[in-house]
Amino acid sequence: MLHSMTGYGRAETNFNDKTLLIEVKSLNGKQFDLRLNIPSLLKPYEVEIRNKLNETLFRGSVECSISVKSNGESKPVSINTALAKSYYQPIVELANELGIEKENLLSTLLKMPDVVSSTNEIISEEEWKAISNLLQLAIDQLIQHRKDEGKSIEKDLLQRVAAIEEQQANIAVHEPNRRIKIKDGLVKLLEQHVGADKYDTNRLEQELIYYIEKIDISEEKVRLTNHCDYFKEVLKEADASKGKKLSFILQEMGREINTTGSKANDIEIQKAVILMKDELEKAKEQILNVL
Repeated sequence: MLHSMTGYGRAETNFNDKTLLIEVKSLNGKQFDLRLNIPSLLKPYEVEIRNKLNETLFRGSVECSISVKSNGESKPVSINTALAKSYYQPIVELANELGIEKENLLSTLLKMPDVVSSTNEIISEEEWKAISNLLQLAIDQLIQHRKDEGKSIEKDLLQRVAAIEEQQANIAVHEPNRRIKIKDGLVKLLEQHVGADKYDTNRLEQELIYYIEKIDISEEKVRLTNHCDYFKEVLKEADASKGKKLSFILQEMGREINTTGSKANDIEIQKAVILMKDELEKAKEQILNVL
């Protein structure tokens, strides 16, 4: 089964006097790239959160946001004045540029991230366990989303490979006529420029055999068939992360298709090669979003 790199998961719960909300989303990416947004009281657990996301999501551009809000009685707070001052000047400059009144500037500053925080607020082990379980729930939702989208990608990829195999069968139909056309074309040229009775037919047969061997596409057909079969086998593997392997197989398929095209010397085979290349490019586009 394929897994897409695109997914979304959300989990929310109330625990003790806090509301916990976690959102995780991912897009395609060559490596694991994480943007993590967590409150300051979770900083001691940042490495553990990052490791958990990395170990379960493997690859992609991932964004995770964790919100912890207190619902209980009011608690003493502290104001980070240095941070508020650093926000002040850019906000004033923006207000002047836009011609906006500055009467409510203080309230705006107090709403900026980490300017106001609860004094001595810490996460208990019990609360961290609840957050960790909630994070796993959000991750599970994202993985299920990836699986659902992966099913449609897998279906499309199988259709692309089947179309390539269909064109390969079409090439096999036209290949015998290609040899006849090559021979007839050479004989016609010799008769026009040398004369019907002035060339050595035995030598012609030898040269023709040598030429046809150079443009023979039997090996390319065998290798392309093997690559298509291997591609379908990898699709069935249980490993969730196999996008890179499938991409490599598509590259090898493209190599054989290109070689077939360069040796074709036949309009019908060239048409089939063009159609195969079109299907291959569409498959490559889909693979970019496979885990």
